[in-house]
Amino acid sequence: MAGTPLMERLGLHRPELRAWAMYDWANSAFWATVILIFPIYFIKVAAAGASVAVATTRFATATTVAMSIIAVLSPILGAIADYAGIKKKMLGAFILMGVAACAAMFFIKRGQWQFAAALFVLGNIGVSGAQAFYDSLLPHVAREDEVDRVSSAGYALGYLGSGMLMAVNLVMIQRPGLFGLADAEAAMRVSFLSVAVWWFVFSIPLFRTVPEPPRQLEADETARENVLVVGFTRLGETLRELRRYRQAFLVLVAFLIYNDGINTFIRMASAYGTELGLSETALIGALLTVQFVGIPCAFLFGNLAGRIGAKRGVLLALAVYVVASVLAYYVSNAREYFGLCLLVGTVMGGAQALSRSLFSTMIPRHKSSEFFGFFGVFDKFAGILGPALFGAVIAATGSARGAILVLIPLFVVGAAILSRVKVEAGQQTAREAEAQLRAAGASRSSA
Repeated sequence: MAGTPLMERLGLHRPELRAWAMYDWANSAFWATVILIFPIYFIKVAAAGASVAVATTRFATATTVAMSIIAVLSPILGAIADYAGIKKKMLGAFILMGVAACAAMFFIKRGQWQFAAALFVLGNIGVSGAQAFYDSLLPHVAREDEVDRVSSAGYALGYLGSGMLMAVNLVMIQRPGLFGLADAEAAMRVSFLSVAVWWFVFSIPLFRTVPEPPRQLEADETARENVLVVGFTRLGETLRELRRYRQAFLVLVAFLIYNDGINTFIRMASAYGTELGLSETALIGALLTVQFVGIPCAFLFGNLAGRIGAKRGVLLALAVYVVASVLAYYVSNAREYFGLCLLVGTVMGGAQALSRSLFSTMIPRHKSSEFFGFFGVFDKFAGILGPALFGAVIAATGSARGAILVLIPLFVVGAAILSRVKVEAGQQTAREAEAQLRAAGASRSSA
């Protein structure tokens, strides 16, 4: 890409691409601040009076409820959005739900664990539901030769935005007096409010700039059918037709497995560092390091995919995760842990960004919300086996050191399945489905 303008190399060379990627900047605040801070607030404040075990169980239950609801809703709502041509309206509705839930978290007081759990469920449904519709816009705003760079740019901006807000919130929690706040508890409540404001404000460019994709009906559909009936009909058809989209389905299965390893590696990093005896300051520093290292590396992966392909880019990232898992077994001090975080930061965004863009090229655009609804479900359930294996090894050995090695099979098996994906065949199938739809539309117009 020598001689290519910088913004084009970054995947941000058109207003609609920048506006789309900016939403990653907006919603990543939830994943960074709420997911990091809310569990602490829930256990220590909202569930005050209960034992840590009981509070943790309540929080885990809320998480499971949210995951289950979004798993059921995403594909069917995606099918409805595709039929009705309301991807952006659905996106907006889920954003407002999530923003309202985060803002309401400011009012959670001691002992109000039911209120806190309900808001956490609504917040997770909002952010996860919105993510599916946001992702579904990718193949509409970016050409096939741009999707890798654009998807990676979104992740990079997400790391930058969430890292900035998270850094401010962590300082606010550690030094509440500097912000005129009474204590860390008040600072946590303000941090939830900051996520609501951040998420809402930085979502605006997408709605102002990214157009709603044109409505496209299937050959057997009319414009005035019951949207709920059509949604379930489309969902049933897609489930029956998954054999047709075999390559996209293989990507989903591979993603489910290797993303389970990625999510577990990330989620257990703090617990692993704590077991090594690292201070809270060191752990926070390492976490922020991962965020900010991920920014340039996500952009680099987007450009690398343009040379070697998205599939090979993901396989490269998974190979690095295998190496990181082996190195983690031997980590014994803060310096080595910090180095491990640097290594993981180089591939964390790349693997997930390229998975998103690869999948987007293998699905028909007129069903993008429905297919990304499935993608979101697989993403959410990519966090069940890894933690279970991790916990089982810790229970058996009393240490997280050996547990980190059980993640290697997830990376290896996921990579093996992904290696069998025939990218060009999958892309051709999707384009043929789009061509058939256009031909059917042309015949109806001329009839």
